[in-house]
Amino acid sequence: MLEFTMIEPGGILHVKPSGALTAEDFTELNRFADAHLGKNGTLAGLLIEAQSFPGWDSFAGFAAHVRFIRDHQRHIERIALVTDSAIAHLAETLADPFVAADIRCFAFNQYGAALHWLRTDRRMAVNVLVVLTSHDQLGSTGRKTGFWLEELASPYYVFTDAGAKVTLASPKGGQPPLDPTSDRPESSSDATRRFKSDIAAQTALANTRRLRDIVAADFDAVFYPGGHGPLWDLAEDPESIALIQATFAAAKPLAAVCHAPGVFRRVKSATGEPLVKGKAVTGFSNTEERAAGLSDVVPFLVEDMLIEEGGAYSKEADWQAHVVTDGLLITGQNPASSAPAARALLDQLRWTAATSTSSHNPGK
Repeated sequence: MLEFTMIEPGGILHVKPSGALTAEDFTELNRFADAHLGKNGTLAGLLIEAQSFPGWDSFAGFAAHVRFIRDHQRHIERIALVTDSAIAHLAETLADPFVAADIRCFAFNQYGAALHWLRTDRRMAVNVLVVLTSHDQLGSTGRKTGFWLEELASPYYVFTDAGAKVTLASPKGGQPPLDPTSDRPESSSDATRRFKSDIAAQTALANTRRLRDIVAADFDAVFYPGGHGPLWDLAEDPESIALIQATFAAAKPLAAVCHAPGVFRRVKSATGEPLVKGKAVTGFSNTEERAAGLSDVVPFLVEDMLIEEGGAYSKEADWQAHVVTDGLLITGQNPASSAPAARALLDQLRWTAATSTSSHNPGK
């Protein structure tokens, strides 16, 4: 049988196999992991703990275990095997050419060391471009809008804490408008408070680069925070459209969260079809827009637009985190999805780097 639980908020999945395992034992584990990934976009790590791994004596159980790792490897950077089993150490060696995740074995009495290793993120020397809106008017209401603070602050620290270099840009350059609603106490978080007191971050925000001066080739990935502003400017901006098309043409990942998937409205794929056609996507839902009282104010509804353009749209309950990854395209439903979407973007960068290394070093 399999016992499993998520032991950290960041998503370290702890799995304890015992007895003879069968393929059916992994059915519930798959459901559990997929449900977590649907809301968070990533697994920080996988810790497999069993002193002797008796279940691996069954070929079916072993095959199901390997299949689970292969199916989820895009979302797992590290796998720790805590065991005294010789076959587990053999798996560490045999899996290396086939699994993108970093696999390491620990003796059965080294649970703490394994957990510490899983918690220690590898630093990433990558350049991430974050594109913000320059639009500050909420239709004809006379009210202000702009970017949503949480959707910038949380991803900003997901990226910088992982070692990434972050560049901020906007259509007009300079200080982009902040949606005042996102700066209210009830909308604050640890990330927004950290961002507002971070002199370097505030300086970068006050001096965003003009989008027209951005060269897509200079960046490894692109992230679009939301707020209502992008529905007016970035959704129609030719520089933004060109940036998105160049990013995908160069096989680089791009993420957009909340209202920001609206930036795909005019973007075409290499075949001339809508970029989102046939792709699994999410974005701010119609019910969330109604709850915000702005369904009749915004120029278009994100959910309706994504469906009209051929996207396979999905959503969770209002205000619940939901992230969808379809190849290089990553979308998040709402503010709660911003950090998970950023982590999913880093996962995609790690996956791209790992597969690129494997293809250039087939004998590694």
